[in-house]
Amino acid sequence: MNTVFSAFIATLVTIPLLGYLAVFIISKQITKKHRRSVHIALDVSTFLFILSVHFLIVVIWGKSYLWMILLSLLFTALIFVIIHWRVKQEISLRVMFKGFWRFNFLLYFSVYVVLIIIGLIQRVTAVVFIP
Repeated sequence: MNTVFSAFIATLVTIPLLGYLAVFIISKQITKKHRRSVHIALDVSTFLFILSVHFLIVVIWGKSYLWMILLSLLFTALIFVIIHWRVKQEISLRVMFKGFWRFNFLLYFSVYVVLIIIGLIQRVTAVVFIP
């Protein structure tokens, strides 16, 4: 049972779009609301994209930069708090966290796509240019 669970989690981290689709389909069946299902799937898959970016960096460059990822999350949260405070003059944690989390989805989805392209180019050039 542990092997099946580990393989499932590894697949979701490796291909987070499958996680997005799975959560979307399940939440669509439960809520019957398309927009709500998209938001739930975005919120859940953000964590998957952050993990997959970390593991892609480890595979491509052979080093863990998890500390940089965590630092960027903290810095982004700080920027969101400051902007929210300047605009609203009061901090609503729920609204601020939703914006922060959805921004991180966009950020890490973009980084994921760029890292996939870099990894593919690196692997192809390693195979083509054999000395």
